[in-house]
Amino acid sequence: MADSSTPSTPANGAETSVARSFEVKDKITVPVVDRAGAAKGTVEIDPAEFGGKISKQLMHDVVQMYLANQRAGTHHTLRRGQVAGSTKKLFRQKGTGNARVGPKRTNKRRGGGTAKGPKPRDYEYHLPKKAVKAATRMAVLSKFLDKEAVVIDDLTLAAPKTKEMVGVLKAIKIGKKTTEQGERDVTLLDTTVLIGTDKLDQNVFKSARNIEGVKVLPAAEFNCYTVLKQRRLVLTKSALEALRVAGK
Repeated sequence: MADSSTPSTPANGAETSVARSFEVKDKITVPVVDRAGAAKGTVEIDPAEFGGKISKQLMHDVVQMYLANQRAGTHHTLRRGQVAGSTKKLFRQKGTGNARVGPKRTNKRRGGGTAKGPKPRDYEYHLPKKAVKAATRMAVLSKFLDKEAVVIDDLTLAAPKTKEMVGVLKAIKIGKKTTEQGERDVTLLDTTVLIGTDKLDQNVFKSARNIEGVKVLPAAEFNCYTVLKQRRLVLTKSALEALRVAGK
């Protein structure tokens, strides 16, 4: 994630707290396009509407919390007292010339129990709600800073049509790529995308749910993990306004 004003780094190269947490003061310009990918001007973003600050540590902590809460925690291993087998020693302690051994259920033998193996547990934990909301705003702001966001003026669909949504994503170009066949355009269809709408739009959701790497969410349901995971962020104008209002 880039910063508009590069934080200072000490001579020894150690990362400072400034590098991990910094304020964003300059206004950010985000392009606006239509469904055909044609430029329709720009929109100016005030960083203060999204907290005006980015903390890499906070975003990391929130992402870790989100991933931990997704874990089922159903892993289970059998200890030596739970596997099948006799508790009798395999042979007597002395007089055989062999090393002393225990029963066949010991963790040192094949088919025996597992020593200190995982047992079912709950990994869920929660950070303060204000911290989670702040991290989400920081994630959106980082997308604006890194030029990985675009605003689309209208994304209304008359009916669920995956082909129509593919056409919209294919029409919006985000760069160039050099291949063996030459230079070609890179579109939103070539990467992962989070499409943000004002409210749940069933037509948009159903049109995009079968496209690999594309996720649709209402702005109110954004979370730090999902925003950062998708490489590009596409917002409708109404979704952008909803995010601005939520940040006040």
